[in-house]
Amino acid sequence: MSDGLFEIPGAPAPARGGGSLADMDHTAAPLAVRMRPRSLDELVGQQHLLAPGSPLRRLVEGDQPMSLLLWGPPGTGKTTIAAVVSHQTNRKFVELSAVTAGVKDVRQVIDGARRDLARATGTVETVLFIDEVHRFTKAQQDALLPGVENRWVTLVAATTENPFFSVISPLLSRSLLLTLESLTDDDIAVLLDRALTDERGLNGEFELAEDARGHLLRMAGGDARRALTYLEAAAGGARAKDAEVIDLKTLETAVDRAAVRYDRAGDQHYDVASALIKSIRGSDVDAAMHYLARMIEAGEDPRFIARRLVISASEDIGMGDPTALGVAVAAAEAVQLIGMPEARINLAQAVVALALAPKSNAVIMAVDAAIADVKAGKVGPVPSHLRDAHYAGAKKIGHGSSYQYSHDDPRGIVPQQYAPDVIDGTDYYNPTRRGGEAAYADRVANIRKILRDRKRGDRK
Repeated sequence: MSDGLFEIPGAPAPARGGGSLADMDHTAAPLAVRMRPRSLDELVGQQHLLAPGSPLRRLVEGDQPMSLLLWGPPGTGKTTIAAVVSHQTNRKFVELSAVTAGVKDVRQVIDGARRDLARATGTVETVLFIDEVHRFTKAQQDALLPGVENRWVTLVAATTENPFFSVISPLLSRSLLLTLESLTDDDIAVLLDRALTDERGLNGEFELAEDARGHLLRMAGGDARRALTYLEAAAGGARAKDAEVIDLKTLETAVDRAAVRYDRAGDQHYDVASALIKSIRGSDVDAAMHYLARMIEAGEDPRFIARRLVISASEDIGMGDPTALGVAVAAAEAVQLIGMPEARINLAQAVVALALAPKSNAVIMAVDAAIADVKAGKVGPVPSHLRDAHYAGAKKIGHGSSYQYSHDDPRGIVPQQYAPDVIDGTDYYNPTRRGGEAAYADRVANIRKILRDRKRGDRK
């Protein structure tokens, strides 16, 4: 049997990072392994996957064969779901390592599963668990197709990367894609309380101080495995001091990370976010990077950071560098695509680009000035030549009859009235001479001259 293959009839697969899920009861197993839920009812979070009659419940409780592709951030329960499948179904459970297994190993598992199904008596179905399936090559994924298509195996594959980019289409179409969401602080708190009191965990040996709990939740960032690993390290530190309470200092020492004084629901949340944006606006790239680091280390939601950067790209940079918005939006999409901690690099790139970009608030000033006039009642009728003329009888009442098509003019600009009379001649957009907006300033001035020559001609 290859080193890439692990097989236990009717037993779970080895946990990622070493060890076997079959050893969950072993006292030397990591806390995160010992506390892994054994049934769907113990699963924390992912309520959208646990409704009665859901595919996951049908697979586990109804023992119905189907192949699943689990997509979600680290520590959200992908391996746990595989363990639950192994505990609650009467199937042989096999795990392949996506790092070490080859096509030969894939075919070996599928051939073995096919032989088991062909037996006249004692038929045994096989669950094949593949963690980090995105690491499999196309050839390895192709080798899975016969087993999945013919249901010789029930495939449970897990990935942290977007499967539409990392998993071949034929395998996607033959599997049910389940998306797992990051755990909330409340979800992580349930796991911590369970680990502190459960006999499989710390069995009531320690209490967790409130400030230490808050720091632990921030560091976890929605990752259950990380939260329990840090708790176990802190418990070891407390045990070494013969302490019964895991306090903040013990936790900081155990995980070698100082607590960032940052309340995601309080003033500091808004103060640090405000400082980040104002540092970008002030073009201080180093200060901006500092505040970004504080938000990341405090466990701030990266989607919140990304949204603020997208706003800043238009509010503070605008046409000074029109590409800034694209950079910010790309960073926001990267956060959704790959998640933390890797997305910190994308956020940092956006912060650098925005901080160093030429600044202009002309766009927000323009739209706010226009909105203010609309609110003040300056909403005169649309000039008749601009009105819709596509319905019968429209031209008989003058709609669109004198409209001049801009592309027919060699300049691409026809000197005709576009704005309602009440705001005709009002300048909302006043571009700066900074960065790329300087070119727009020249163009705006030229266009306004052409359009307003019409008014001077009208007066003659």
